[in-house]
Amino acid sequence: MAKYTNADCRLCRREGMKLFLKGDRCLSKKCAMEKRPTIPGQHPNTRKKPSEYQTQLREKQKVKRAYGLLEKQFHSYYVEAERMKGKTGENMLSLLERRLDNVVFRMGFAPSRAAARQLVNHGHICVNGKRVNIPSYLVKVGEVISVKENKAKKDMFKAVRESRIVVPKWLEFTPEKLSGKINSLPARDDLDLNIEEHLIVELYSK
Repeated sequence: MAKYTNADCRLCRREGMKLFLKGDRCLSKKCAMEKRPTIPGQHPNTRKKPSEYQTQLREKQKVKRAYGLLEKQFHSYYVEAERMKGKTGENMLSLLERRLDNVVFRMGFAPSRAAARQLVNHGHICVNGKRVNIPSYLVKVGEVISVKENKAKKDMFKAVRESRIVVPKWLEFTPEKLSGKINSLPARDDLDLNIEEHLIVELYSK
C-alpha cells in the first residue's frame, strides 16, 4: 500500500497553514509553521499569482493531507458524496469526519489523526463493544466508541482520563470511561479547519 514517508511538517508549510499532523508539537514553538512559515523549495517568495486550477488543487491537497488520505481514497469520498442528497462538498466533509480514525482523534484518544489511525489498526478501539481495526470505518448515529477493555490500563490512556477535551457537538465523550457516543451526523459548522469545499467540487467537476 502506498504511504507518504517524508516530513509531515513540510506538508503544513506547503499548504500555508497548520494541519495538526504532529499532535502537541503543532502547538509548541517547535512547529515548523512558527519557525519557517514559507513554502518549501528554492525562492518561495518569487512565485507567480496562482491560477484558478492551482487554487482548487491546493484546497484539495490541504483537505486530503489533513485527513491523511491518498488520492484514490479521497476521490472515492467525493464520488460517494455526489450520490448523496444535499451539497456535494458538505457531504464529502461529513463522510471524512465520520471516519473512525478521525472520531478517535476528535475524542482525544490520540494527539493526531495519524496516531489515531495507529490505535485503530492495532485493535485498541471498539465500536458498540466489538473491536474494529479499519480506520476508514464510517461511524453511525447512536454508536458507542470505546477503548478495548484489556487495553484501557495502558499508560497512553492515563492522560485521556484526566483530560477535559472539548469535543464537537455531534459527539459525546466521557474521559473516565474512555467512551464516547455519536449523537448526530457532523454538520458543516463542526469543522475547525478553514476549508472552501466548493473549490474541490469545481476541480473534480471539470
